[in-house]
Amino acid sequence: MTTARTYGQMCPLARSMDLLGERWTILIVRELCLGPKRFKDLLDVLPAIGPNRLTARLRSLEAAGVVRRSTLPPPAGVAVYELTERGEGLRAPLIELGRWGLGLPPSEEIDPATTRADLIALSVSTFAAPDKLVGLKEIYELHVGRETFHVEIAEGRMWTKSGPAPVRPDLAVTCRLRTFLAVVFGHTQAIDAVESGDLTVTVGSSELAERAFDLLSGSDLGYPVYLGV
Repeated sequence: MTTARTYGQMCPLARSMDLLGERWTILIVRELCLGPKRFKDLLDVLPAIGPNRLTARLRSLEAAGVVRRSTLPPPAGVAVYELTERGEGLRAPLIELGRWGLGLPPSEEIDPATTRADLIALSVSTFAAPDKLVGLKEIYELHVGRETFHVEIAEGRMWTKSGPAPVRPDLAVTCRLRTFLAVVFGHTQAIDAVESGDLTVTVGSSELAERAFDLLSGSDLGYPVYLGV
């Protein structure tokens, strides 16, 4: 006999969905893929969830060993939620799911104004061919509209993380969301965006910006028309 909260099957996929299939749960994990977050941070990016439901979802994820509470080192010293090693195991399948979702047709129920550059970067940052990352150890800081996030490359991997770079970045750029999307999805070359003034390089060079966006490119997918903002 099953309950409304479980599929009641021993299947590994069914068991995963028992935990992750609750509304909002997978989006909480998505946000923590971008780095540790305070409870308030999660509410800010998921306002419709409400504090009571967020508390319940976090408790479920903690009980399953996916999320843990910790305290950021000084000078921050604030309590945050972060993924455990087990939670990190969800990163690759979630990013693949996000990449798959980029190709879905538009829906009238989705507000294009909710488009976030950091989430696009999270989904496309795994497109880079592994051989292009070999030997690279760089940090790119991106200021896109009101967003600030950074991309780290090390040990042949690339991560997208919330907030400014923890150290002086090798590259820092500023642009509007429209420009970011156009460059990432191949409608505009980074070097052309720099020359037109749509993309401003504040640290590094235009050549490094071109390489960075080449690594972030999702142009093979074509430009998702519903992201036009």
